[in-house]
Amino acid sequence: MAAAFSSDAARALGGPNWLVDRRLAASEELAGVVWPTPADEIWRYSRIDELDLDRYHPATAPEVGEPGPEPAPGGGPVAAEAGERAGLVVVRNGRVVHHELDEQLVAKDVVVCGLATCEQADVAALLGSCSAASPDAFTVLHDAFLPGGAFVKVPAGVVVDKPIIVLHWSEGDGLATFPHTLVVAGESAEVTVLDRFGSPDIRGGSHLVDAVVEVIVGDNARVGYLSVQEHGPHTWHVALQRAHVGRDASLHSSAVALGGDYARLRSESLLAGDSGESDLMAVYFGDHTQMLDFRTLQDHDAPNTRSDLLFKGAVEDEAHSVYSGLIHLRKPARKALASQTNRNLVLTEGAGAESIPNLEIEANDVRCSHASAVGPIDEDQLYYLESRGVPPDEAERLIVLGFFDDVLDRLPVPTLARALRRTVVEKLEHRRG
Repeated sequence: MAAAFSSDAARALGGPNWLVDRRLAASEELAGVVWPTPADEIWRYSRIDELDLDRYHPATAPEVGEPGPEPAPGGGPVAAEAGERAGLVVVRNGRVVHHELDEQLVAKDVVVCGLATCEQADVAALLGSCSAASPDAFTVLHDAFLPGGAFVKVPAGVVVDKPIIVLHWSEGDGLATFPHTLVVAGESAEVTVLDRFGSPDIRGGSHLVDAVVEVIVGDNARVGYLSVQEHGPHTWHVALQRAHVGRDASLHSSAVALGGDYARLRSESLLAGDSGESDLMAVYFGDHTQMLDFRTLQDHDAPNTRSDLLFKGAVEDEAHSVYSGLIHLRKPARKALASQTNRNLVLTEGAGAESIPNLEIEANDVRCSHASAVGPIDEDQLYYLESRGVPPDEAERLIVLGFFDDVLDRLPVPTLARALRRTVVEKLEHRRG
């Protein structure tokens, strides 16, 4: 383990005693952690062998920053693209520096705050209740240097009809930062949360983001969650998103990945209650030498559960993408229904995509399916448009946007779709100068 990631560095971040103790326990565990290699099945096809932790150090307390009224750089326009909101949290280098919430929701005991400063008595018990079920080297590192993060809690029966937006901004050459979002929806509650991750273009430098998102969906609750990753081209992003879904509850989780140098997302949903449901979707587009890496788990551990996954990606230039997904139907998952689809467009020679769907079925009386595809734009579609007078470049743009539309049109924050389509077009246009 790199010398900079020491127990002294973990302690120096400060915060409440329970958080410091939690960090120190994880930092002691780091000494025995075995770091992954591409030989590990779950890291197959990745670029993990290029990661040199000696290049980074955890952000110190001054580098993390203190709470204040200012938003993250670009926070205003970035938040505005999502439209009307019920609340806003701004997180800089892993620590909340600003938060606000509609007064009517405050009166209903909805909570939006920083994990390190929140006065909620249960925050210490809730933190890690999802991620602890799926540990790896990066979650241990995350726990050892977690400075805080965003906490969103909606009490039982409360409906939040506008999104709560969390803006994570990470910056600093050679820094490793550890954003965290914890969302808790009580029984029969409803809420939508947008996590937006960004970082600047650090020319000649690099930044490491090690993020964890936990979503607890109570019985009969409804949660929409959207993660948008738009890091600068010299940022490494390694993230875990894990959700626990209760009885008769539903999760609609989407991810958009457009930035970063190497960006890996592990997205997992545990259907732990009878008739729980999850829909997992993603859109990703890599260009230049980017690598976008996705590993998913649809974990059914109760009867009558349903999960559906649709991941769509495109790559051009020398970019690569990886998708590896597992549907796991445990013995209690009788009458479960699960599907998994991954489709990829390879737009230029030199780009590439890997797609590896997997099934593990222990239950009886279930319905399960998976499908994957990797290939270029359909020549018949191109011919059809060009034969009707559409220029080739415009035809390609229309086909790619149409390829992504069935995911973008179903985002939990639909007002963001226009801005994301614009970014897709910009990626297509860069090859044409």
